[in-house]
Amino acid sequence: MMRIQKILKAGVAGAMVTLIAASAYAAGGAAEKMTADADVAKLPGVVLTQKLADGLPPSIKSSGVLKVATDLTPPISFHGEDGKLIGIDADIAAALGVILGVDVEMTDVGAGAAIVPSILAKRFDISISGINDDPELEKQVDVIDYMYDATTIMTIKDNPLAIKGIEDLCGKKVAVPVGTFQAKMVEAASAKCATPVNIMSIPKMPDVLQAVRTGRADATVNGYATSVYTTEHQSGNGKGLQALPDIRLAVGYLGMLTAKDNPQLRDSVVAALQQMVDSGAYETIMKKWSLGPLAVKTVKVNDAASMPAD
Repeated sequence: MMRIQKILKAGVAGAMVTLIAASAYAAGGAAEKMTADADVAKLPGVVLTQKLADGLPPSIKSSGVLKVATDLTPPISFHGEDGKLIGIDADIAAALGVILGVDVEMTDVGAGAAIVPSILAKRFDISISGINDDPELEKQVDVIDYMYDATTIMTIKDNPLAIKGIEDLCGKKVAVPVGTFQAKMVEAASAKCATPVNIMSIPKMPDVLQAVRTGRADATVNGYATSVYTTEHQSGNGKGLQALPDIRLAVGYLGMLTAKDNPQLRDSVVAALQQMVDSGAYETIMKKWSLGPLAVKTVKVNDAASMPAD
């Protein structure tokens, strides 16, 4: 399987970055302070670690606030019934706040394509969101590889079109989130089709899934973790969705993003995450959201090139 380049290319003009970022914030939500729930706060390793707190950049130590960008990708990050941000990222963000001794303010920026511009524009210190790492992304930002993921295909329940692989998407209507790895993957697959894929680019992942539920799209190419979770926890109007678990494409990392010129923050977060891994807190959070098999044993930085090329 060929590795396919993801997200935004390194040559994006600064003006375009600013424009995309500004439009994304208009569509996003308000900052939400992440507080560790009892089940997270009591985990071993989720304790104030002064050495790591002291290693934060002066600006964050002074403000006492870590500004985090995210977007909605269940179970990575999504809104609960009460409207609060929940998921793996919400739990990890809250735990990081305890360890580093800062308030964590998390903002849904509205679409995955806004994440990279938000970091480049310095509107946020870090992203904690399900973004696929790859060498092209690493040219723009530092990527903290904090969990594994793969890509699969989702259809409506029972897979009536008998899709067995990405080549079966030729001639089909396929919904994908704008500016993502999955969108690039479908574009590359379409280029090999005798009848191209009818690609529907949609800004927000919940709307991508809804397009398949209601029959506007035949399928979506999506993160494995999100697809499996969505199959088990159906929501929205229309028919049920089904991940095709035998299809596992582009196994790799999901990463947190920090600016290249902010190594103090990067290294502090890596150390805090590794503390959570070593104590067992991280694995407990992953298992809570039914994604224990995707847990990493060592938190690495810019490690996409180590992933298999096929």
